[in-house]
Amino acid sequence: MGPLQGIKVLEFAGIGPGPFCGMLLADMGAEVIRIDRPNGPEGDRRDIVSRGRRSLVLDLKNPAAIAALHRMITEFDVLIEGFRPGVMERLGLGPDEMCGRHAKLIYGRMTGWGQDGPMALRAGHDINYIALTGALHAMGRPDTPPAPPLNLIGDYGGGGMLLALGILAALLERAQSGQGQVVDAAMVDGAALLMAPLYGMKARGRWHGGRGGNLLDGSASFYDTYACACGGFVAVGPIEPQFFAEMLARLGLDEGEFQDRMNPTHWPAHKARLAAVFRTKTRNAWAEIFAESDGCVVPVLSMDEAPLHPHNQARGNFRLQDGVAEPAPAPRFSRSQAKPSTAPPLRGEDTTAILRGLGFSDVEIAQLLKAS
Repeated sequence: MGPLQGIKVLEFAGIGPGPFCGMLLADMGAEVIRIDRPNGPEGDRRDIVSRGRRSLVLDLKNPAAIAALHRMITEFDVLIEGFRPGVMERLGLGPDEMCGRHAKLIYGRMTGWGQDGPMALRAGHDINYIALTGALHAMGRPDTPPAPPLNLIGDYGGGGMLLALGILAALLERAQSGQGQVVDAAMVDGAALLMAPLYGMKARGRWHGGRGGNLLDGSASFYDTYACACGGFVAVGPIEPQFFAEMLARLGLDEGEFQDRMNPTHWPAHKARLAAVFRTKTRNAWAEIFAESDGCVVPVLSMDEAPLHPHNQARGNFRLQDGVAEPAPAPRFSRSQAKPSTAPPLRGEDTTAILRGLGFSDVEIAQLLKAS
């Protein structure tokens, strides 16, 4: 029932990468209980990132709730929190307190700037973290400001996934040492880490300092998007010569028009030629032409269209949950595939059942609920 079956996670409610990490762990079979605030969001069954949890409401300003968390922490393998540095310590829930009560606890911390450093206590968002790592500077056209790539790099790739990786590594190490530890995952660290291949290209002279003129930034004729007759777009990426030749064959173009294609000085002219051809047919027509091809040309799909694509359907990359299309858990496992996640919880709907399961009496539960 999932490779993380038997792992229990206590997640303190937050936004962005912390909940994304919780979703990843829940998708892999962990039991995740989220601590919600009494005056926090009500919860939404369509909040995909909250799937697979149960919700326990506790007022962290109430000493009785803190005492309850001290008592229950020994039942958990992992704690996830995403507050600014020092907040959990002031609440009496920091690593010294919680790991002191449970030496095997993996204490996962998700912040933007990290637990230390001159910017540790400053506010920030995805765009700020990727700006400081060189990632944002490299994105966009040379004649425009850097283009924000949604919030996928700092929040989710460099944040939530990094924390999940750190937690899994700490769990693996705990199996050998018998000891827990703190995992300090910062979005600025993760964004820098994701840039490792490009810093490697730069070190080898294969990536220039500015936007434009680089292999993967949309400057190359063979790595960009092109408009079609219908107003839609295709994504083109035949970097290797054999794939580029296949694309040209499907487009009805002669390779002689694209001599020395890796030379950036030729890219503007090559792009103009390809753009003129792609504008002659609709996006769906090009999708049919390249459907059985290694030409590396695919349609640019909207979020409404993506779940309906035959490959996504065959792979089960999306699924319907209460009528909502949502990305399915990944990766897949040959033996320990997790069961489908439960729908996102409403705030506090599992409070009584969770506390009862953790050994709290009805009188104690009533006192905690009254205080909340």
